[in-house]
Amino acid sequence: MARRRTRPGADAGHQGSSRAEAAPASTGRHFRARRRTALWLKITAAAVAFVVVGAVAVGGFMVMRLQSNVQVGELNLADGASTKAGVDNSKDDLQILILGSDTRDGANGAYGTSADASGEGHSDVMMLMNISKDNKQVSVVSFPRDLMVPLPACKDPKSGQTYPAQALGQLNTALNNGGPGCTVAAINQLTGLNIDHFMLADFTAVKDLSNVIGGVEVCVDHSVNDVNGSGLVLPAGKSLVQGEQALAFLRTRHSFGDASDIARIQAQQYFLGSMIRKVKSDKTLSDLPKVYNIADAITKNLTIDSGLANIPAMVAIANRLKNVDLAKVAFITAPWVPFPADPNRNVLSQPAANDLFTALHNGTDLTGGSTAGASTSPPAPPAPAPPSAAAQAPTVAAPSAAAYDRSIQPITVVNATGIPDRTTELAAALQGAGYTDLLQTPASTTATTTIGYGEGFQDVATDVAALFGIPASALVASTGINGVRLNIGTDFASGTTFGKTVLPPNIVASTADQSGKCLTVNPDMYPPN
Repeated sequence: MARRRTRPGADAGHQGSSRAEAAPASTGRHFRARRRTALWLKITAAAVAFVVVGAVAVGGFMVMRLQSNVQVGELNLADGASTKAGVDNSKDDLQILILGSDTRDGANGAYGTSADASGEGHSDVMMLMNISKDNKQVSVVSFPRDLMVPLPACKDPKSGQTYPAQALGQLNTALNNGGPGCTVAAINQLTGLNIDHFMLADFTAVKDLSNVIGGVEVCVDHSVNDVNGSGLVLPAGKSLVQGEQALAFLRTRHSFGDASDIARIQAQQYFLGSMIRKVKSDKTLSDLPKVYNIADAITKNLTIDSGLANIPAMVAIANRLKNVDLAKVAFITAPWVPFPADPNRNVLSQPAANDLFTALHNGTDLTGGSTAGASTSPPAPPAPAPPSAAAQAPTVAAPSAAAYDRSIQPITVVNATGIPDRTTELAAALQGAGYTDLLQTPASTTATTTIGYGEGFQDVATDVAALFGIPASALVASTGINGVRLNIGTDFASGTTFGKTVLPPNIVASTADQSGKCLTVNPDMYPPN
């Protein structure tokens, strides 16, 4: 409200008037008031400017500190790999490959010699974290270190050397073919996914992370003594491990279960679940200073891709993870069976592995239900015009009435899903139905499943469609085909029933809310009497 002006002479005869009150309205009183206001504003503005400049300086220091800490590597080293369109870390489906290197270079020399694992080393921890688009579900898929898979040709960005493709190689060796981008390329090829980011941590990063969050609680059913191996020494029951003991817990090869690599994966998943519970209970991901402290600790010994090498990206991912229900954080091990040529190695178990990878493609909630479709899947074809009311019923091909010898009908099954070995399960179903003249072949990825047929083979194509529940609209006559050509697109990447995503039974090993169990200790690691 504006101050009232004094009328000239209104109080001229009043004996108690002050000099200020007797002053003309156009002189000192109002002039002095304006000076005081201006001074206050100047002081406030200066204080605000100081705070803003200070905040910018601190923020700039944090950015420079983190940027100077981190090492950046190329995301995909596959020879001739195309560049993926940018991903929005705050709202898109995200696939982040988390790698643990066994390199003994630099600060890791205390854990062996450089001859043990020089350069990039081997990725003895490989976990693919998937964050759903709606932030309601997170899956962490572990890949065994001894998994035998096709390895792509990779070009080392530092040396320019190209490592040739291998028909079959051990997955954890891909890291040494130029860096983490080669492991990304190998898992992309294996799963048909398109990984968005990677994080490669060494031994020191694991120690620093466990220290900065104040340790991780673990429980074992018997005391452990692996002093001559990883250095893990624990009493029975619950313990808080950090630093060297946290690293030893993750590194130990023989302390748990049957002392296999799979048992070690289970221990790593157990540790990660406990760490997630700790971080959630401390509300760490809602506290930016804590997020920065974690980032500062681990980025000193971390290699990440350029799309992740900035504070906004890290904060965006932290914001997405902070509210996820622990019961919806699922830990999975990629389905495997022993490698026939060497039982100490393993290979993917089909069709379970393909079913899992398809579920990841489709954004399926592995703990039950489903989420929004995954951005990694090829775009769906344009929707057709709405059918008339009379045509609303689904059109599934009906078996033909014609009699013919199924065993001599030539059928080609084409894998256009981008998922290796996808046709194996479908070929088995065809053979079970009596179609034994089969050819399996790969092709470029396509979105839509079709069944082409040559002259005189429409009845066979109709029966093949009915076998898999493929709509009759997928049948296409073609003069260039002898027999039937079943072209499997990404819309039929799982199971043997079209349109249905199949999850392998009991695929989820554990979820992050499961805190009651203790790990079983291998008797060979009991302390001596």
